[in-house]
Amino acid sequence: QLQLVESGGGLMQPGGSLRLSCAASGFTLDSYAIGWFRQAPGKEREGVSCISSSGSSTNYADSVKGRFTISRDNAKNMVYLQMNSLKPEDTAIYYCATNRRRAACGSSWSETQTFTTWGQGTQVAVSS
Repeated sequence: QLQLVESGGGLMQPGGSLRLSCAASGFTLDSYAIGWFRQAPGKEREGVSCISSSGSSTNYADSVKGRFTISRDNAKNMVYLQMNSLKPEDTAIYYCATNRRRAACGSSWSETQTFTTWGQGTQVAVSS
């Protein structure tokens, strides 16, 4: 059984921080570029960030650039999303996924069709 499991979500006040984790079971992540996506109520799923297999390249949506940081620890088979200066509009279910191109994020890193294996998501709520 191959799966990804997200964790670290929760309720946070505006301006706060959360660190999301993505853990793999049944396979190793070191050959895959990994993307973070989010889906807010009534909205389509959108790409948030992507990191190449080695961690040397990253991509961010304009809405989170400068606030979120994606990272990975291949030795631990983990990928992280550090979320700082949280805003109410960050409220969504957050998902991690493996890129079917595997090593590189590429120009289509923000498209769901680019990714193959998905986690179940973790809820992030930002409210005062």
